[in-house]
Amino acid sequence: MAAEMRARIMAGDLLPGTQLPSTAHLVTEFGVSNTTVQKALAVLKAEGYLTSRQGKGVYVRDRQPFRVEVGAYFPPTPGGYSYELLQVGEVPAPNEVAGALDIEAGDHVLLRRRLLRHGGRPVEIERSYYPLELAGGTELAASQRIPGGAHRVLADLGYDLQHFVDAVSSRMPTSEEVDLLALPDVPVIRQFRVAFSHDDRPVEVSVLIKGSHLYELMYRMPA
Repeated sequence: MAAEMRARIMAGDLLPGTQLPSTAHLVTEFGVSNTTVQKALAVLKAEGYLTSRQGKGVYVRDRQPFRVEVGAYFPPTPGGYSYELLQVGEVPAPNEVAGALDIEAGDHVLLRRRLLRHGGRPVEIERSYYPLELAGGTELAASQRIPGGAHRVLADLGYDLQHFVDAVSSRMPTSEEVDLLALPDVPVIRQFRVAFSHDDRPVEVSVLIKGSHLYELMYRMPA
């Protein structure tokens, strides 16, 4: 029952702000007991899909999933996207990052960690890793925002972004991700992105984390 109602909410069949039918109606529709209905609604409330209004009933959350376009960089705009820089520094490369950058595991790379917001609401945690031979001593290594984004810096260095490859998966969030993204008890969408310059040279690896309950990925591809 919870899965079916979750799917209806995500698809827009149950519109934001809509009041749910009575418990008696749900018991009949799904052919389950009153107890089962209450358990299913409790699950959906914990996940942020439903809210209770004292003395009025149970309602669908007040917003549809926000479709985040899959792109290299979103220019900051008033009321739109904005970035909060959380960390800049050299770190040992995690195994999957090292493999994607074709370096040894544990070799140091430059990490830029940011929080992406849209309309003031946290959307995504971004961890971007760069080879030190490219990023060391550049704007990428500075603890400040970069006008035009990291890919503008790479282009200025002669490493224009040609394409990127995303591997998309889901998992439960870490405690840090719960705090930064203000998540209820839901999985996160994880994008592992490798950006390539000329001659298929990997110049950036990013791990992008979004809540699965309020955000969708939108890809635009040639047919």
